[in-house]
Amino acid sequence: MRTAGTTLTALRERAPLVHNITNLVAMDFTANLLLAAGASPVMAHAREELAEIVAAADAVTINIGTLSLSWVETMVEAARAASEAGRPWVLDPVGAGATGYRTESAARLVALGPTVIRGNGSEIMALADAASGASPHGVDSAVESVEALDAAFQLAQQSGACVAVTGAVDYVTDGVNMTAVANGVPLMGRITAMGCALSALVAGCLAVTHRPRDAVAHALAIAGVAAEIASEHAEGPGSLRWRLLDALYGMDAEDLTTRARIEG
Repeated sequence: MRTAGTTLTALRERAPLVHNITNLVAMDFTANLLLAAGASPVMAHAREELAEIVAAADAVTINIGTLSLSWVETMVEAARAASEAGRPWVLDPVGAGATGYRTESAARLVALGPTVIRGNGSEIMALADAASGASPHGVDSAVESVEALDAAFQLAQQSGACVAVTGAVDYVTDGVNMTAVANGVPLMGRITAMGCALSALVAGCLAVTHRPRDAVAHALAIAGVAAEIASEHAEGPGSLRWRLLDALYGMDAEDLTTRARIEG
């Protein structure tokens, strides 16, 4: 039986190459978190080298955080190239629902068949066309993850992707089954690009775990347990950020499996 610990071990042994087309705010932290976990990140968005990098990568992350017309076209090409090459890819629909352009761009990418979609409650609800009617709050979610469960199931069924809605408790569904992950600390929400880095870690785990729901749950548990360890001595979000990287780097696979709170 594969556990979070065996996935972390495989990540370290295989060091998969994760190609990230991600936002300018998230690049540094995302790359460092992947390195600490044992993966090998590449951060590239030039269309001229896209086909070569996707072909060489083990998994791809597409994040629309700082989108523009040229970046969206690059993302579309990367999604198509990943699907054609049989590479798993993760969509992070940052801020979907906040503006029409963001929502339309995210929906366009959903139509290209991501392996996994990871977002907060409001983003998942927007993509599933199940918004609650509350005013959007930029890239921060005012919607608890449990409130977006119906939307997550709907989006998974519509898209064929495994959908993760993250929050105080993270939920992962393939449209039929659901897994809950209860690791992490509230202070994670005070670290910019935390969610973006999580999506990239999901891609890394997809490269070494062929069951998407397991890969997502294990990635969320890995980051959540690292944050729990880091929070024991952190004084605020700044120290939690670097302590989380250190905790992740030094994490023992057996201890991870023991501490992971995964149900389903």
